[in-house]
Amino acid sequence: MIKIIFLSFFLVTYNGLLAQNNVEIKAKPEVSLTLIPPSPVTDQIILDIRAGVRNEGHSPKSFQAAFYLDEEKKENLLNQTKLVVNPKSAKAVKFRWSTKNKAGKHKIILVCKNGKNIFRSEKEIAIIASNIRSTKQIDGAWINFYHWSDEEGKHWNPDIKKMTDDQWRELISAQHKLEMNVIVMQELFRNQVYVDSQTIERDGYKGRAFYPSELYPERMPIAAKDPVEAVLSEADKNNMHVFVAVGLYAWFDFTKGSLDWHKKIAKELWDKYGHHPSFYGWYVSEEMDGGLGDEKHRAQIVDFFVSFSKYVKTLAPEKPVMLATNSHSVRNAKATYAKLLPHLDILCPFGFHRMPKTDYTGEEVAAVLQKLCDDAGAHLWMDMEVFDFEKGAPGTLDALVPRPIKGLLSDLHRFPNFEKILCYQYPGLMNSPDMSIKPGGENTVKLFMDYKNYLINLQASRK
Repeated sequence: MIKIIFLSFFLVTYNGLLAQNNVEIKAKPEVSLTLIPPSPVTDQIILDIRAGVRNEGHSPKSFQAAFYLDEEKKENLLNQTKLVVNPKSAKAVKFRWSTKNKAGKHKIILVCKNGKNIFRSEKEIAIIASNIRSTKQIDGAWINFYHWSDEEGKHWNPDIKKMTDDQWRELISAQHKLEMNVIVMQELFRNQVYVDSQTIERDGYKGRAFYPSELYPERMPIAAKDPVEAVLSEADKNNMHVFVAVGLYAWFDFTKGSLDWHKKIAKELWDKYGHHPSFYGWYVSEEMDGGLGDEKHRAQIVDFFVSFSKYVKTLAPEKPVMLATNSHSVRNAKATYAKLLPHLDILCPFGFHRMPKTDYTGEEVAAVLQKLCDDAGAHLWMDMEVFDFEKGAPGTLDALVPRPIKGLLSDLHRFPNFEKILCYQYPGLMNSPDMSIKPGGENTVKLFMDYKNYLINLQASRK
């Protein structure tokens, strides 16, 4: 009788746990190495080197972490430290290293010892001889599984929603051929509402997921079953780096309700996809204007990132958090940036080539933001626009079309201080001629080929 009661209790408890969490939690590596920015870089930057050390045991563990350049030799030691990691947790080790006079192909090697256990991780880093920070190439791109506006995305949304998981893998492979090896997922939920007008806390969250979410199972009407898994698995094969999007709760919304929602989503995403080597960092989808809103919104965004960054670092302490703002009205928010940036690893603004006439010039605001980031220990990357606006009917949004290569090259050479330049966006604006589906049409193939030819010439000039 006792055995029967015990067995019944066990089955009820076990089934209850499964019901509470259907997400398959796959094992994460004991140690993980992250370079900010990832390869390639020029010899004019300071490389941010981070290691995450995990302890899945039931008691504290002591580790000795050592970092080497190219070979595990004493004379190649870059940094070493000792740390204690509590059970069921992770801790970061990080330091900065100048790339000056280090041009060439290298490896950063992490060796982490716990008694007789030795764990290793390494990352390749190509360092380009240069007199500027920028690599003068597009280092990565945003992807969007279905553009938020059917008007802006009218030339590609009908095709993108038809793309299968295999076609998303095909797209990522094509992006890799242009050495756009950083991928930023724009959003993993669609909820087209805005801060101060949303009623989520009263009526509940109504957003729909782009992946199989257990928290919010309503799905966006796209053909792909799990495009997040498709992108990450293909990125793994190509040694690419993926910012996994946490959002969208509501546009420009950094309230307490938004913070709580983001933490829950981050945990689900980490449990589901954190085992992928290409899972590089977190992208918060809500965006914001360069002035960071009014005083209320400025206080909210600082509080949000203080708490959110602290939370995701309990999951993966070495992985960066990134936000994209526009580059306008920054002069009105310098004091807020000084408070925000210590809790934000990467700021990636856009719109430098279309500054308002009464604002800074593009070059001026780039310099201002670089100084703010340097003072806070944050990284400044650029979100370069590879689209133009196609004039639409009055009262409608303009459709996005590929920007001529002349505009891209202008930005690449006009702004030399950015250690990484990403672009918005790849799907619908650039397509390999080999793609089985070409969202956006033939003009996107022209931009792909124009940029590919530029890249070939750029690489030849470095030899």
